[in-house]
Amino acid sequence: MVELKSPSEIEIMREAGRVVAAALAATAAAAHEGVTLSALDELAAQVIASHGAKPSFLGYHPSWAPTPFPGVVCLSVNNAIVHGIPDGTKLRHGDVLSIDCGASVDGYHGDAAITVAIGQTDASGERLMETTRLALAAGIAQARPGNRIGDISFAIETVARQAGYGLAFGMGGHGIGTQMHQDPDVPNTGRPNRGFVLREGLVLALEPMLTEGGSDRNRTAMDGWTILTADGKRAAHFEHTVAITSEGPLILTS
Repeated sequence: MVELKSPSEIEIMREAGRVVAAALAATAAAAHEGVTLSALDELAAQVIASHGAKPSFLGYHPSWAPTPFPGVVCLSVNNAIVHGIPDGTKLRHGDVLSIDCGASVDGYHGDAAITVAIGQTDASGERLMETTRLALAAGIAQARPGNRIGDISFAIETVARQAGYGLAFGMGGHGIGTQMHQDPDVPNTGRPNRGFVLREGLVLALEPMLTEGGSDRNRTAMDGWTILTADGKRAAHFEHTVAITSEGPLILTS
């Protein structure tokens, strides 16, 4: 894990976060009916390159994945929870699209995700997205020195369960800094006052992934990357990179 000790480190991670935010905004604005996922991926690549940054996801190859990730952003549609591969799939009116992006500046990473509707989705889709936003906000509010990982997890889970949503089993947030994924893990379910004690300077990527229907079950698609809901119902995903400071949570990917 990385604990930021100097203003220069914080500013570098802020810049990485700004790049991620810019790429997410551009990709979301271009996500219309008939647009392909690969076209959105190309756009995100252009935005990241225009800022002199590097994509964190392209070529990323964790031990559990059969191949390196082939895209710059993860694009997950409807029942895809996370890690969706950008391909020739065309977006349709009413789709729910999760966009997950990472970028690095001078070796420091930023990571964030948003979920948007293509055109206009139904009321259930809007509620799913809004509740996921609220779950992220609840988790961020607990990212303070002296709290524990479990306080973040419990806050996220409480919002999700009270609204009747599932939380994708095995999926959660993580430490971030000079590597995209670092210790500690930040589960989206947990008990308060349990786990790692949060310290000033620690940076976490918090990312609730809520699913319709209340089930936590999921499965991996044939591509070896995309995580799908087991029951075919929709999912939403929101994420921010957050620094823990003496003055409270500092969102680096706004």
